[in-house]
Amino acid sequence: MSDALLIVGARIEGGDSADILVQDGTITEVGTGLSAAGARTIDADGLIALPGLVDLHTHLREPGYEASETILTGTRAAAAGGFTAVFAMPNTSPVADTAGVVEQELALGEAAGYATVQPIGAVTVGQKGERLAELGAMAASRANVRVFSDDGFCVFDPLIMRRALEYVKSFGGVIAQHAQDPRLTEGAQMNEGAVSADLGLAGWPAVAEESIIARDVLLAEHVGSRLHVCHLSTAGSVDIIRWAKKRGINVTAEVTPHHLLLTEDLIRGYDPRFKVNPPLRREEDVQAVREGLADGTIDIVATDHAPHPDEAKSCEWAAAANGMVGLESALRVVHTAMVETGLLEWTDVARVLSKTPARIGGLAGHGTDLAAGQPAEITLYDPSAGGVFTTDDLRGRSVNSPYLQRELPGSVRWTIHRGRPTLADGELVEMTS
Repeated sequence: MSDALLIVGARIEGGDSADILVQDGTITEVGTGLSAAGARTIDADGLIALPGLVDLHTHLREPGYEASETILTGTRAAAAGGFTAVFAMPNTSPVADTAGVVEQELALGEAAGYATVQPIGAVTVGQKGERLAELGAMAASRANVRVFSDDGFCVFDPLIMRRALEYVKSFGGVIAQHAQDPRLTEGAQMNEGAVSADLGLAGWPAVAEESIIARDVLLAEHVGSRLHVCHLSTAGSVDIIRWAKKRGINVTAEVTPHHLLLTEDLIRGYDPRFKVNPPLRREEDVQAVREGLADGTIDIVATDHAPHPDEAKSCEWAAAANGMVGLESALRVVHTAMVETGLLEWTDVARVLSKTPARIGGLAGHGTDLAAGQPAEITLYDPSAGGVFTTDDLRGRSVNSPYLQRELPGSVRWTIHRGRPTLADGELVEMTS
């Protein structure tokens, strides 16, 4: 029983306290007063036990952009943030548009050992939007791809989008759309509105997002297929998704932590850490996406973790790359924006950060209840802790976080993946095969 873990006194999804016994990668018992000879004991008094977090939208950059992140460093960041599984977006070099590339990513994730890495396949060859990629081959590969996206680029051609929806329907896949009309956002630098006018920066109109979502939910209804909307960010987008769901359209949507908390006013300082796609929006949009997440219109929170090397962010605003790292801070930001405001309970946090993303992505063995017989994918979180977020909290290769020097509540204390700690008492564990 040397590999057994006994978690003592954790609050299961923020509710009653219980002990959790883990053996051979499986939860074998949940109750009170448990004991197990030879088991490693974790004192979880005051800690909330959540199913291991699952991120449906992560950029790991490997292969091709290892200066920003690798699968090893990205999954270390994931473990530090309480994530036991991440879905890797395909904007790599080469693009993950073939069975060979997605299987390579899968193997690198298995070798790293910090989290399950589930590749997302590109919708079109090279993410160029011209012809469909090898969707069936990626689905049939060892990587078992079920989510397809050209994230970073909108699948703008409506005929190609329709064909993609039709194709993945045959094997239960889903198209995850980056909703951004490329013509309406040419040269855009931030959200279009009063602040962009004050700063003299080209604006990114809300309708550029909303028009694509409106088109795509109608296409999904016509085809009878599944659509997932990436990083929804405007009040109008929430309204469209709410309408589509009332109509019975099979659509899901995600919001990022930064769109739940940060607004366009931060751009007045021209700090490139706040440059992101889609851009930070108005306070009214932040309130709308919070309400949409609370009432179930928005299904999940996904980080859109987007690491960049220093030179891509330590430059003038116009030249800076879009994107923010977010794996290490996601749970703490959701705590701030949704739990402290009374909009979500911890059971809801388990739903939007673990159970539903695993379901949308078709990822077995994750997002399950903390119950006997279930895989031991567990996050232990201290809601009473907290402090200033610094570069010491970042465990990946890049430091382009928008939360640096910001006070955030809570602390991820333990992350347990396949029955083994990857984060132990706040410190990363060196993984061995």
